[in-house]
Amino acid sequence: MARARSITLKAVSTGLWSLNQSRSGSLRNAQTVRALSTIMSPPSKAVVYEHHGPPDSVTRMVELSPVEVKENQVCVKMLAAPINPSDINRIEGVYPVRPQVPAVGGYEGVGEVYSVGSAVKGLSPGDLVIPSPPSSGTWQTYVVKDHDMWHKISKDSPIEYAGTITVNPLTALRMLEDFTTLSAGDSIVQNGATSIVGQCVIQLARYRGIHSINIIRDRAGSDEVKEKLKALGADEVFTESQLEVKNVKSLLSNIPEPALGLNCVGGNAASLVLKFLRQEGTMVTYGGMSKKPITVPTSSFIFKDLSLRGFWLQKWLGADKAKECRDMVDYLLRLAQEGKLKYEMELVPFDNFHTALDKALGKHGSQPKQVIQF
Repeated sequence: MARARSITLKAVSTGLWSLNQSRSGSLRNAQTVRALSTIMSPPSKAVVYEHHGPPDSVTRMVELSPVEVKENQVCVKMLAAPINPSDINRIEGVYPVRPQVPAVGGYEGVGEVYSVGSAVKGLSPGDLVIPSPPSSGTWQTYVVKDHDMWHKISKDSPIEYAGTITVNPLTALRMLEDFTTLSAGDSIVQNGATSIVGQCVIQLARYRGIHSINIIRDRAGSDEVKEKLKALGADEVFTESQLEVKNVKSLLSNIPEPALGLNCVGGNAASLVLKFLRQEGTMVTYGGMSKKPITVPTSSFIFKDLSLRGFWLQKWLGADKAKECRDMVDYLLRLAQEGKLKYEMELVPFDNFHTALDKALGKHGSQPKQVIQF
């Protein structure tokens, strides 16, 4: 393991003696040796943006100079970081919370401790860590942050999952736990089932004995998509057009009416989720990919007493949830390590960042999650 370069500046004074024959004795003037040690990070390559706008236009890769690693800080060599929709929204300037520009992109990832400040305890070079809670600036080869911003994880953690575990899988877990009490045998319904959150919901639900009803878009290859989701544990998978019937619940056979619905699309796809919900059911919205509003029939409120809620992971993380977040990340990583939680990703070399960005922007059709490998 390479260690950070250390620049040691030593100032050694020269002893100066003078004899004064007119005085008794002698005066001696000498300076003591003083040593100052400063740890610096290596130079870093980073994806930056100086103003908000289309990510493929405003981002560029630059070389950053070394920075000082202060006594309570840790320098981490990044290993992997994803391109999430929220990263794109931050660059575009439409996300509610975003770093001040100019900024380095990226919000989550995984890295290896490269060097530590003199006062840091509990972390050593070679440790595997993730920023927890996640924070901006992970699209660079070396990141320096305060030691309490890093969470040490098992060295056996799969790198691609460690780098993507906090935003999407944690969102799926929190939504299954925070809005209604679900027991084995219950069911949930969701749209956007092919998303990373959707895939995690399917697997976490199955792990707990909960049935999942999943809605996907009508597109070429939908039969293959259905088989992939069922292989993950989905009980039912429907295209939107299949649900244009008067009574969608007649399609469920022996699955109970769901108590919880998850919506990341909006528009008609949200209305389809509402159709499935049982009396006093809850629909949680965590995204709006269609950019269309949610329309709710009056009867859904009056006669079914449905509840509409929203979930935003960043708000949850900001509510003093650091320890709880880390415990759940460890739990999710154990599931990934055991093969009980998986999702499709594409690892892309950092030098090919803009190719990965184009895929994340949808320029090449439907693509797996793009994960930058440093």
